[in-house]
Amino acid sequence: MAVSTIVTLLLLLLHLASSSATGIIGVNYGRIADNLPNPTKVVQLLKSNGINRIKLYDTDSTVLKAFAGSNIAVTVALPNNLLSAAASNQSFTDNWVQSNILPYHPETLIDAIAVGNEVFVDPNNTTDFLVPAMKNVYDSLQKNKIDINVSSPVALSALATSYPPSSGSFKPELVEPVMKPMLSFLKKTGSVLMVNAYPFFAYGANTDTISLDYALLRENKGVPDPKSGIVYKTLLEAQLDAVYAAMDALQFPDVKMVVSETGWPSKGDSNEPGAGEDNAAQYNGNLVRRVLTGGGTPLRPNDPLVVYLFALFNEDQKTGPTSERNYGLFYPNEQKVYNVPLSKETLANLPSAVSNGSKSQVAVAPSTVGQTWCVANGKVGEEKLQAALDYACGEGGADCRPIQSGDTCYDPNTLEAHASYAFNSYYQKQARGSGSCDFGGAAYVVSQPPRFGSCKFPTSN
Repeated sequence: MAVSTIVTLLLLLLHLASSSATGIIGVNYGRIADNLPNPTKVVQLLKSNGINRIKLYDTDSTVLKAFAGSNIAVTVALPNNLLSAAASNQSFTDNWVQSNILPYHPETLIDAIAVGNEVFVDPNNTTDFLVPAMKNVYDSLQKNKIDINVSSPVALSALATSYPPSSGSFKPELVEPVMKPMLSFLKKTGSVLMVNAYPFFAYGANTDTISLDYALLRENKGVPDPKSGIVYKTLLEAQLDAVYAAMDALQFPDVKMVVSETGWPSKGDSNEPGAGEDNAAQYNGNLVRRVLTGGGTPLRPNDPLVVYLFALFNEDQKTGPTSERNYGLFYPNEQKVYNVPLSKETLANLPSAVSNGSKSQVAVAPSTVGQTWCVANGKVGEEKLQAALDYACGEGGADCRPIQSGDTCYDPNTLEAHASYAFNSYYQKQARGSGSCDFGGAAYVVSQPPRFGSCKFPTSN
């Protein structure tokens, strides 16, 4: 065996031993309502549902005090209307940190500050203030020796091109003034890009070209990216990879991403296609399963997904269409709007549907309940793919008999198809354990059955 192959296999083994591919689920805690439970009850609600990360839209003292000692990580926000002052005056951010962070942290685990929210679409035109405000907030934290990430949620509308995902690019008017400086700041400080991504909106605007299955993370034939060759099985992953491609185009491939908002409304107006309880249950249920079973997007398979669902409660005082008041996972009385898993523990025990009076609430699409597969990442190149395949079929102990010449899964006779079968066999034998579908970046997890000719991929279920 060549020395280079031995080295590659050793690296693969090391990576498999150290990799943690489990994603993270958090929830946005909005409070534009007059009927919500008090923050102390909210903390108990979160704990009882296994939620240990929340994101706020302000720094309300009553809320932050309630989370003290809870071990729930909290993202707080500096609102858009304070950006101008924060950008122009360091003493303003010094005072803001002293008033809104120091009294609570670290008893309340504030782990990030969102400076503004979807600033590029703010009607008050606050874009020019964003990066200076972020820098001043960060500098004020450093003065007090506080290590908290500073970022800002960006809407997908910041993209000029999102399809195909590999051609993703930011709007030209944003690139030099704000995106490059912001990404440079995030890289320098080790923070992440926060992105608000809603397949619901994309589906509603393109029902003629986007299938509901694709938007809801259900089984579907997928949408190919003609440039990269990747076949996307979920709209959300395609959206996120478009952002990654846009960052790559600006030479920031190492900045990580957090999905700071995503969700699906349980009610909507007649002109809001797809809004409804069953669809909301399936989107959020399938998404939670996708995140918690590990793996990143096709372009970033080694970066586990970190996703904040929107939102904790239905908020009765929000304006706009009916959907705006019906994104909640819970009613204000703390009852679930529909039954979806929110943690690994509930995920393991949740049935595909639960009865609620005369109706059935679909928690997770039946075709994907409990099932995930491991497939090859064709973008890593043939040499790395072959080395990973050799390991899987050799030391890894995968059952590679079906991909031998003349057997059931020999066709299609391609390296990617054979590697996918071998990787999945290894993954299932390892009980789909964390890190068992990675192979040094040569594989990633999918929640729909792989399709390579007539070959059927096994599952441990």
